[in-house]
Amino acid sequence: MSTNRENLIRSLKREGFDHVPVDFWLCESQIKAFKDRIGHEDYQYWFNLSHRMFEMEVRRNFKDGHELFHREKLPSDTKFDEYGIGHSKGSELAFHMTRMHHPLKGAGLSEILDYPYPSVDSQKEKKIEEIVNGLHSQGLASFAFMQMTVWEASWYLRSMEELMMDMMMMDEKATVLLDKITEFACAKAGAYAEAGVDILSLGDDIGTQNSIMIDVGLWEQWLKPRISKVIETAREINPDILIFYHSCGYIVPFIDQLIEVGVDILNPIQPECMSFDEIANKYGNRVSFWGTIGTQELLPFGTANEVRKVSTSRLEKCGEKGGLCIGPTHLVEPEVPWENLMAIKEAVSEFESKIKG
Repeated sequence: MSTNRENLIRSLKREGFDHVPVDFWLCESQIKAFKDRIGHEDYQYWFNLSHRMFEMEVRRNFKDGHELFHREKLPSDTKFDEYGIGHSKGSELAFHMTRMHHPLKGAGLSEILDYPYPSVDSQKEKKIEEIVNGLHSQGLASFAFMQMTVWEASWYLRSMEELMMDMMMMDEKATVLLDKITEFACAKAGAYAEAGVDILSLGDDIGTQNSIMIDVGLWEQWLKPRISKVIETAREINPDILIFYHSCGYIVPFIDQLIEVGVDILNPIQPECMSFDEIANKYGNRVSFWGTIGTQELLPFGTANEVRKVSTSRLEKCGEKGGLCIGPTHLVEPEVPWENLMAIKEAVSEFESKIKG
């Protein structure tokens, strides 16, 4: 019998599996409800997740985020991430959603050049290796988070409108900003690869509910070579690392090229925007899938029987070769009934029993 780590990697390589890999990511209120029901908070252990996600701590190269905003007065409750991007509370009903503030909106070339971008902290790199080794000793796969890889981090800093205009106008400001972010992403990817991470989780949302977010030609010119560089950086160090790519929304026009630059796993295949069956039929021999059970419609508003039926359909489509880590397409929000999460688990158990005879 293989370890959870070995089983997950084999399934993601579409080489079969001992048990179906699953993934769940619960919001705070769901974790509290889980604890009230089960008696502890470790839902990842209870659902038998084959992996654990972690993110490296990087160096913030600014002291006070307010000093980065020369053209906007920020709300008093604004918090700053490692890039200096501001986040303030939207409303009490927004839960984890925030209003975003862009420190480089309206900035000129010199300000973009001199901005205090984050950097990899060499003193923290040893900690990554310890985390990876600790997970491997437990038979768990190491899943390194570095989404907001190029596009999102860049437009979060600059604002989508201004970065899009810079790109369309072939403005040097776009080149400088995207190159600075890519340099940081490559440094992180290299550190993760050196530590022996199993799965490197990249991602930039490039799809919307009904269409692509960015013109394919513009993506090919500005973003594809930079994502490729990040992947190449990791693979030069660790050729076996699996590359996971997240984008919500409709991304069909990009899938061939994402596979071309080295993506092994697509997440989440949002069913409100794309047909999983169509994508699996076309790409299922070249890439694996992670997620696929919709958190926008099915999980919060469907019945347990409907969730079980869709989950079973996903599993049967991928079959005995694997190629699927099944679970919600995003964070499980407060309104999702417990019975619907259990329906995924039950579908997995029924499918495993069926294929094992």
